[in-house]
Amino acid sequence: MKYLSTRGRAPAVSFREAVALGLAPDGGLYLPEALPDISPRLRAWENLSYAELCAEFLALFATDVPEDVLTRLVHRSYATFSHPEIGPLRQLDERTHVLELFHGPTLAFKDFALQFLGNLYGWMCEQDGRSLNVLGATSGDTGAAAIHGLLGKPRTAIFILYPDGRVSPLQERQMACTGADNVFALAIDGSFDDAQRILKEAFGDRDFAARHHLSAVNSINLARVLAQCVYYLHAWLRLPPAQREEVEFVVPTGNFGNVFAGWLLERMGVPIAGFKVATNQNDILHRFFTTGEYRVGAVHPSLAPSMDIQVASNFERLLYYSLGEDPARVREVMAQLQREGRYTLAGFDRDTFSSSRATDVEIGANIARVAQRHGYIIDPHTACAFQELNPARVSVVLATAHPAKFPDALRGAIGQEPTHPGLDALKARAVVKHRLPADTRAVQDFLRAHAV
Repeated sequence: MKYLSTRGRAPAVSFREAVALGLAPDGGLYLPEALPDISPRLRAWENLSYAELCAEFLALFATDVPEDVLTRLVHRSYATFSHPEIGPLRQLDERTHVLELFHGPTLAFKDFALQFLGNLYGWMCEQDGRSLNVLGATSGDTGAAAIHGLLGKPRTAIFILYPDGRVSPLQERQMACTGADNVFALAIDGSFDDAQRILKEAFGDRDFAARHHLSAVNSINLARVLAQCVYYLHAWLRLPPAQREEVEFVVPTGNFGNVFAGWLLERMGVPIAGFKVATNQNDILHRFFTTGEYRVGAVHPSLAPSMDIQVASNFERLLYYSLGEDPARVREVMAQLQREGRYTLAGFDRDTFSSSRATDVEIGANIARVAQRHGYIIDPHTACAFQELNPARVSVVLATAHPAKFPDALRGAIGQEPTHPGLDALKARAVVKHRLPADTRAVQDFLRAHAV
């Protein structure tokens, strides 16, 4: 299978090439040239374990990775998870389920893709005999998960940009307390959107990206999106058959990659009733799905810091399909967004997508309500998804992080501080981070000095 850029001005590439590049040379995002219809396979996949299902699904896309190698990499990736079901589906009441995505090594949903991507990178470096410098930007959880996917792997270095002072202290410690020589936590003086801009500009410098063998670990990397499809599929197959076609996945999201993965699965033939995009007060996606206008605004820090985003990078992939897979039109829209900071998409399908917005006050209230009603503790991001659940549908809420990562928010909402042994151990370690201005040249200079 080949992979095409959403902007249509880069040659088609293989799966391994798309993974290694991350961002296409023309600034676009890679997508499969055609999506498979997986509906005939669903019955045969019902009783597979998570790792077995993941290997079967990814084999449809990673056609240039030997099947036995892919199976080995997948099983190695999920052996690090603490729950035997990897992503267990927990029922709160008759029409509400929670998909727990926080049982990986960094206690966040990003582990599902980034444990696999780290192992895939390691194998690719071994096969190709070359080094790889991974550059990522994070609003909290991506960085830690990416770092732990590549921790200590030979011929690799990982550089993670994050907004200084705008991630939780424990999220920062997960990035900056590893002690690994190939890990660089880069705290920039700016917002996550600044970090994401720097990342795109660094990859846009083609000579620089090629010279230093740069690869992207953000959700712009297609391997991440495809790996995240699997937990939607695994959860859907574990629902009672009577509920499967009326289920709505409720997804806390800021960058749109998480919910896009589920929607992509629907395009492959899985009958899912809908997706609800749950935002915090940085509500660009809620405003888009409500009005059809995508308008960039200012970022305001919130209790759900991983969603403090106003430029959703995976939105371009949705545009590509919504605009009839026409790369010329995608280029026009992306140029308009760059120029004006807004775009209106007429005739958008609102039957598939709905959305909600939760303020900090509502986040705290949702944490308290779920704890009181169900005896279940959720983190602030998952709390956004409990805002205005649709009573007409079966809801599967994606629990994207362990509540122990956000002790201040939990103490304020319910007077408790959930703990986790792995996080407690971090508190005794020294933070090693590199402060940089929100400037692409400064970041490039740092990479030149430390790249492998």
